[in-house]
Amino acid sequence: MSRIPRWTFVLAALLALTIPLALWAPLALMAQDEIEVPTIKIGVTEVVVPVTVTDSEDRFVSNLKQSDFEVYDQNIRQTLKFFTAEHNQPVVVGFLMDLSNGMKVRWKEYHETAVEMVLSLLTGDKKFQGYLIGYSTQAEVMVDTTFDADKIVSKLDKVTPAGGAALYDAIYLACTSRKLVPGEPVEPRRVLVIVGDGHDNASSHTLEEVIELAQRTQLTIYAISTDAYGFTSPYGKNLRRLAEETGGRVETPLENTYDNTQGFLSRPSDEGAFEFKVGTGGFQAKILGSMFKSITNIAGEITTQYLLRYQPNTPGDESLRHEIKVHVNLANTKVRARSFYYVANP
Repeated sequence: MSRIPRWTFVLAALLALTIPLALWAPLALMAQDEIEVPTIKIGVTEVVVPVTVTDSEDRFVSNLKQSDFEVYDQNIRQTLKFFTAEHNQPVVVGFLMDLSNGMKVRWKEYHETAVEMVLSLLTGDKKFQGYLIGYSTQAEVMVDTTFDADKIVSKLDKVTPAGGAALYDAIYLACTSRKLVPGEPVEPRRVLVIVGDGHDNASSHTLEEVIELAQRTQLTIYAISTDAYGFTSPYGKNLRRLAEETGGRVETPLENTYDNTQGFLSRPSDEGAFEFKVGTGGFQAKILGSMFKSITNIAGEITTQYLLRYQPNTPGDESLRHEIKVHVNLANTKVRARSFYYVANP
């Protein structure tokens, strides 16, 4: 806050000789020793980098220290201002549910997957909050940000799939049109979990636009792909891009679910989505088992990541889009983190 110099009150007194009495009253109210006026403060960008480290068998490595990490911004090594390996860090999770026609055939399993994911991540503790966006021909914020999992589960129980798929519009809503929690995106950080196959045929926004928006808003995207029964849709690459360019991952629980499963018949049927016929309950059990494993993988990663923060030091670089590289000084490990951020929002 800035103080008004005392000499201004002398000037005010002189002006009073010529200003009509009716106009003097507001100036008289200002004649105090401790008048403060607001000033604009411009903060320095702080970059938040959630990091997942796994070993050669894709198991989480959870015993690393700050000294094990190196972060490079535009190929310049940065000084970490904050580091934590604490589990259960505050997070806001957006649940994006595909409600298009393609979800009809196995809706029961997809519904159970979404419900289980919500219950796994929203435990009732207010440091874990979430919201629900459903998308078919249009995207809609169905439940705004809340720590109450029951509100989201209740809404999921009432929806049914129909229509097209506006995935990119749903991501846009997640970045722009829901209630924020104080402290975002630093604490809590922002995560999105998509349950769908990546198909989009109804959005007004593009894949490139929402990837940039997610990077600008420091949003990490995960997905549970609903590509079914060994078939790989051409849209799977869209999910992979969304996840990889924001530091997340894609789980594919239905990939090769028919292998070595009793009751699976090799003759395809085209009763809606080229599904394979099922002869016994073994196939159903394998689907649910794979789905729940994917939930465990994503929920585990979200709650056990390392969190790094730094204030970028890149002298002379005026680029708006900065590349991030994270290295870990440990052999036979894989590092997953966001690859870009934007210095300023438009």
